[in-house]
Amino acid sequence: MVKVAIWATVQAKPGKEAQVEAFLKSAQPLAEAEPGTVSWYAIKMGGGKFGIFDTFQDDAGREAHLNGEIAKALMANAKELFAGDPQIHKIEILAAKG
Repeated sequence: MVKVAIWATVQAKPGKEAQVEAFLKSAQPLAEAEPGTVSWYAIKMGGGKFGIFDTFQDDAGREAHLNGEIAKALMANAKELFAGDPQIHKIEILAAKG
């Protein structure tokens, strides 16, 4: 069962929404390659706001993801694409259907 997760949100700079969407879609193969990442979702919420939700069986998987290629790419592109810093929350899964 998944026990921990990450919920992250970003706000695209005006006019950069399509680039943020393309960037998030391009990250899927990187998530697929992470053995400790159980599930990974990139979400478009509207108004230039996007979210990323990931689940992990343990803290080791979550930490590997936070130090992995997606996180590096996210931070490398942050100033160009985002209106502010990504908001990253480490959360616990209390119950899940899977």
